Parts: sequence; C-alpha cells; structure tokens
Amino acid sequence: MNTDLQNERRKASFSVEKITNMLDGGADRTKRRRQIEEIIERDPSGIFSNEDNMYLHRTDRHIRALAKHVRMVEICRKLGIGNECNGEIVMSKDFPLMIKAIADDLPTSLHWVMFVPNISSLCDEEQKAKWLPLCRDWKMIGCYAQTEIGHGSNVRALETTATFLPESKGGDEGGNWIIHSPTLTSSKAWPGTLGRTANHAMVIARLIDGAGVDQGMHNFLVPLRSMRDHKLLPGVKTGDLGPKIGYNNMDNGFARFDKVKIPRRNMAMRFVSVDENGRYRKKTVSDATSKISYITMMQVRAYIVDEAGKNLAMATAITTRYSAVRRQGYSEDGTTELQVLDYKQQQHRILPLLAASYCFFFTGKKVLERLVNLEQRLVSGKGNVTKTEVADIHASTSSLKSFTTTVAADGIEDCRKACGGHGFLQCSGLPELFTSYLQNPTVEGDNQMLPQQVAKVLLKLLHAVQSKSDLSSYDNCDSKVLIPSLQSILGGGAERCSAKSTKDLLDLNILEKCFGHRAARLLVGVAQDLQRSTSSGLSMQKAWNRALIQMARLSRAYAMLVLVTEVVKGIQDEYQSVLINEAEVQVLKNLARLFALFWIEKELGDFLEDGYMSSKEALWVRENVVKLLDIIRPNAIGLVDAFDFSDYRLKSALGRFDGNVYHHILEAARKDPLNQTEPGPGYEPHLRRLIRDGAGVYTGTSSRL
Repeated sequence: MNTDLQNERRKASFSVEKITNMLDGGADRTKRRRQIEEIIERDPSGIFSNEDNMYLHRTDRHIRALAKHVRMVEICRKLGIGNECNGEIVMSKDFPLMIKAIADDLPTSLHWVMFVPNISSLCDEEQKAKWLPLCRDWKMIGCYAQTEIGHGSNVRALETTATFLPESKGGDEGGNWIIHSPTLTSSKAWPGTLGRTANHAMVIARLIDGAGVDQGMHNFLVPLRSMRDHKLLPGVKTGDLGPKIGYNNMDNGFARFDKVKIPRRNMAMRFVSVDENGRYRKKTVSDATSKISYITMMQVRAYIVDEAGKNLAMATAITTRYSAVRRQGYSEDGTTELQVLDYKQQQHRILPLLAASYCFFFTGKKVLERLVNLEQRLVSGKGNVTKTEVADIHASTSSLKSFTTTVAADGIEDCRKACGGHGFLQCSGLPELFTSYLQNPTVEGDNQMLPQQVAKVLLKLLHAVQSKSDLSSYDNCDSKVLIPSLQSILGGGAERCSAKSTKDLLDLNILEKCFGHRAARLLVGVAQDLQRSTSSGLSMQKAWNRALIQMARLSRAYAMLVLVTEVVKGIQDEYQSVLINEAEVQVLKNLARLFALFWIEKELGDFLEDGYMSSKEALWVRENVVKLLDIIRPNAIGLVDAFDFSDYRLKSALGRFDGNVYHHILEAARKDPLNQTEPGPGYEPHLRRLIRDGAGVYTGTSSRL
C-alpha cells in the first residue's frame, strides 16, 4: 500500500463508510452491491475479465460483451434475481448493481433502457401480454429506432412510412402495415443494439391510414431477424454503422426497410387504434394515463443525470488518488518532493468536479424520486397531478440533462489532462471512460436543443406571474423558487445579494438566492428579447431563433439553481434519515458550497451585469473558493474512497486503491501484445530490410524517374 494514500486516508474527518452507505441507499444495499461485485469478479468462467479490453479489436470486444450478457442472465436466473418481479430481471433492484459490477458496456442495453419501457408505456394490455414475456425470457431482444440518417431531433421530418394495407388489397386477415424507407435519408441510423444484436425494433414511422391520410409519427414493433436463427427477415437490411470515437462494444446500427409487411396489431395501440378497415381513432383515455406514459419516458433523462454523477465520480477518483501519489517539484527544504494534489491549481481543476459529482448524485436521486412519486399518485388516483407539475419536471430534466452531461464529458477529459502524460495511457482508464461517455451530450435530446424546451416551460411561468394568475399550481414545482425574484424584477425592484461579508457567501441559502435571481433575470431577458424582435417586425420563428443563445444561458442557469436547491435538501434528508451524522453533513455542505461558488466565479458576468453582485462581493467569491479548496483538501481521498469503486470497476493503473501506480503501469505495458515477441513483430517483415539487409544504404547514385 502506498504510504501517501495511507496518510491521506488517516486525515478524513468523517466516516467514509457512512457516505458509502448513503450513496448506495443504506448499509444493506452497500452489502448487497459488494456481494454482487464479488460474484462477478470471481465468476469461474473468467468471461467478465476486463484486463485485456484495451488490446482487443472492437469485433472481439462486441462478441465478448455479448458473452458477458448471456453469462449475466445465467447468473441472475441461478441466484433468483428478478424472481421478485415475476422473472423480470431488468425490473429487479439488483439488476443495476449487476450491470455496474460488470464494468463494461453491453450491446443489449437499449433492450431495457428504451425497448421494454416503450412496450410498457405505449402498448395496450393484449400487446403487453404477448410481447413482454418474450422480452423477459430474452427471446425478443429489441431496440428503439427513431433517428434517421437525415433527421435526428426534428422528429416531425422523419421519412420512414407505415402504410395501412387492408385485406381487400392483398393484406392478411385484419390488415397490415407496410414499413418502408422511401429515400436514402430515411434510413434509420444510430440506434444502439440495432446493428447486429436486436431481432426486433420499435420503429418510429409516419402512419398513413386506410384513407391515405398522414396521421404523423407512431410506434411500430417491427421484426428484424428470425427468432430461430437470427437471419435478417425479407425486406430488412441492418448492420453496424461503423467504428466510433468510443462505446464500440455497442452496435449502433443502420436499417432500411423495403416494403416490410407486419401485422396491424404491431402498432402500439394504448392511445390510438386503427381498425381492420384502416380507420384511425384516438382512444379516450384518462389524463392520468397519458401522463404516466410521459413520465416513464422522462425517467430516461433522470437516469442520465444520475449517471453523469457516477461517471464523473470515477474520473475524479482516478485523478485524485493519482494526484496524491504523484510528486513533482520540491518543498522549501529543497529535498522533499511535493504531492501534486497540494498545488492549488490542481485542486482547482479536480475538487470542483468532485463536488459536482456529489451534487449530481443528490439531484439525480431527488428527480427520480419525484418522478416515481408522480407515477404512484397517478396510478393510485390519490392526489391531483397537474399539467403544470408534469411540464415543470420536464423542464428540470431537460436542463439538468443538458448541463450535467456537458460538465461530466468536459470534466472527465479535464481529469485526464490533470494526470499529465500518464493520463494519455489507455491503462489509466480515463481515455475509454471519456470516449465511451461522449455519446451522452447527444443522446435523448441534443444538449444544444434541449434549452428551447426549458424556455417554453419557464416562459409560461413568467406569463403567469406577469398576469398575476393563481400560482398555487406551482407549489410542488422546482420552478417555484423563481417566483419571488420574478415578482421583484417585474415589479421594478432591484434585487441585491444580501451577503455582508466573505463568511456570508458561504451561506447556502444566500447562494441559492444568487442562482435564483440569475435564472429569473435571464428568463425575463429571453421574454424581452422575443418581445423586441416581434415588435420590430420579425416573425415569432425568427425571433425565437435570435433568442436561442439567451435560452441556452437560461437553461444552464436554471439547471444550476435546481442542483444547488436539491443538494441542500438532499443533505438534510440524508441527515434526518440518520444515514449520516454531523461530520458527514459538514463535509458534504462544503462540497455544495464549492460547487456553487466555483460556478459563480466561472460565470461572474451574469451576477455582475445587473448589479446583483458588486466587485467586492466578486472578490469574496474568489476568496471563498480558495478557502474551500483548503478545507476540502484533507478529505479529498476519503471522499473519492466513499464512492467505493473497486479496482475491477475503475480499470485504472492510476486510480488503484493501493496507490502502487508505477508498478501497475509497467504491468499493463508487459501485457501489451506488441511486447510479446523479441524482437518486435515488425522486425522481420520490415525493419530487418533496413538494419541488416541495407535497403536504406546510400550508394551515391540514383536514377532519374
């Protein structure tokens, strides 16, 4: 064990195990997670080993990842994981622990992330009774095929068609749908699991009913491959889209459909139906039912927020440990080398990211809890759930997804850079962590597009405040915290930061108000921009386009407000649940303070331009950031240890728990296939011709070509 890490661990002012239990959801869940990790790491098949991942071709990694999935299913069945959910492994509380324990991307993941939730949310009871048991038994493995090679976020422009074919015109009994890709740009592209793994796809296509009327986009379950031998079915062409920057275990695919005939009942029919004659009808369903479907889909973004924190946590764990072990430069005595983690610049690079990972955890947890609560209230009929409340959490999840995935992606790369040259090694674990994560700013809503959805929701709140409407519908909404500042700004008041000293700016309530004012002011600014543009004669579409940059600023500001608000609530909730004590509360609050002040410092202009903060207060912000770096520094290793990432999961020579960095770097080099022969594999076919045979010897003469 490296002595520097041993010394660092003795400095912790809190119980590392208590924070680990908090992150896991209780001591029992920590115990269960560790049990599952041990099962995976010690599995006698050896299939779960990740030691040679970096040396494998992507085809070999894809095949091995499929083997891992199959072995995982076998283990789950043997251990009874999923028995409590009628055999639905993916619904078990242990399933996420199993996926994390494997510590490798599985090509099957879109099956449970998107395919099964779509069937559950959008299909009627008869359809679910038919298809979900096949999904449960892994006979039907699916993906979600929406994006086309020519269209992504603009769903209304998708070109794939589903045209009704009645029995009278050659269809089967009850009628069919003809799924067709009419143009090159209508080819489905990018869906994960589509290329080589899935045998079914939930295809988003333009429904053309029996009267030839285009009814817009709907979901169709389309068989892709035989469930007997996995061969492509007639009219279907799918394949892998090709090597990517990262995430190459996953077969992100393309698909083209040449007049593929599927049964009429393969259209998702929970909310709409088409009869045997092709008549299209929207079903009369309760408002609650339609909201449940919407909430189910929003949960995907909430999970992305939660995962942003976990991926950033892994990067900070690697970099913080390495920075404690790595020594560079000398102290004042001229003989003792300094730990890199003691340099303020390094602390300023790493510790705010560590703070962000904890803030993302608390917020992701709270948002997921809120979504589950909304769903339970709707299903039980106990408690009214308003459209305002659903729209509000849509704004929260949209802004948070955009902000947290951007911070995580940039932060992982910053962590790699903070490890110097060794961070460039694959064995550091950071390059693959970074490149595999890079998909997240794009999937489930591009980060540059989502701010428009945030703005649309918040502008309705602004209008309600302006018109002095009843605001009670916002009582359970995240955006409620904007109302006091909006009322003040619209009333002509000049809000000012209430801090009277440097110490005041460590008060989380004051910091929350700073973020609240900033978000409210930017919201008013967006509304004013739209008003000015339309008043000058621009159409609303052009005015909206001109305001997009402001909307992006608004969305970031709102996400930070939600994060600061939720982390304060989250810490208090965990304290009241007695999972943590006062010592843990203090260290967590210091992380929350650092997160808030770091981002105020980073975006000071937003707080200064309307006079909300003064230049003196800006100086206090910077002073407090440095002060918090000093306070958090002794607890840095304890805080990353609390994530409890095993060496197996981190897959990093730099982030090993024992801190024996240099030994593990050289061990990784020793295993490199390039080092397995002596001389090297390029000597005989190439280098020998130069070194021994004289192919490069200068003779003094040459022929002119």
